[in-house]
Amino acid sequence: MATAANNPEDQNDRREQRLMLMLLAPALLVVVSLLVVPLLWLAWQSIRQDGSFTAANYARFLTDSVYWITFLQTFRIAAIATLATLLLGYPVAYLAAGLPQRWSVVILAMVLLPFWTSVLVRAYSWLILLQRTGIINSALKGAGLIDSPLLLVNNELGTVIATIHILLPFMVLPLYATMKKIPPELTMAGASLGGSPFLVFTRIFLPLSMPGMIAGMVLVFVLTLGFYITPELLGGGRTYMVSTLVSRNIELYNEWGAASSISVVLMICVFLVFKLASLLIPFERIMGTR
Repeated sequence: MATAANNPEDQNDRREQRLMLMLLAPALLVVVSLLVVPLLWLAWQSIRQDGSFTAANYARFLTDSVYWITFLQTFRIAAIATLATLLLGYPVAYLAAGLPQRWSVVILAMVLLPFWTSVLVRAYSWLILLQRTGIINSALKGAGLIDSPLLLVNNELGTVIATIHILLPFMVLPLYATMKKIPPELTMAGASLGGSPFLVFTRIFLPLSMPGMIAGMVLVFVLTLGFYITPELLGGGRTYMVSTLVSRNIELYNEWGAASSISVVLMICVFLVFKLASLLIPFERIMGTR
């Protein structure tokens, strides 16, 4: 009787695994070189100062209020942008998923249209629109709704508005992909059993669209945490985010260790966000693999 080691099926499985590893080797090499190695270097820099190990860079988080205020402001802006994009993007995705294909293409094209221009151009566009003499203030003043221009830029409000516009597609696309997979027969069955439209939506459609909601919320939240250009242009120096704090430590003070420690803490926060999302809904459902 043949042993397990000489089993032809086992040999074929091992041969297939070796082949898969060979095919994955170039991609793994790229990931390790461009992602893992820089992250390890970042962590190394955060605990080194004047040729010796130190925890002073991380101790600043306990003693320097600027760090806490900046992180809290960053997370607040990220939470506001995530909630706003969800409220704005869900109806758009719902409409696109429910309409015929030709109209869905039109809606998705309008959603993706901002991607044709860079983030820098879109941020400058909002700077022009929201300034004291911009189109929005001029229109409101011309309509007699305001007597003096509103402060819509060079503050947190302008940063949030531009952030919502830039990141809205990242909420709509996962929602649309999830909603498109929901069989319409389920909602029809709920309606045929006497369920009102509101009940059918809240008991059937909304729970089934939850993976897309979680995926979109994680995308928007994490991307907002790393925003740099938008708060720099629209914040007017009054809206500090973590990326700004990293930039200031390097450009003004040449403190690579401090900047590295901030980046490491932010990376840990991002990991916790993904962990929390996976506890709510497994990533297999978010990715649509089961």
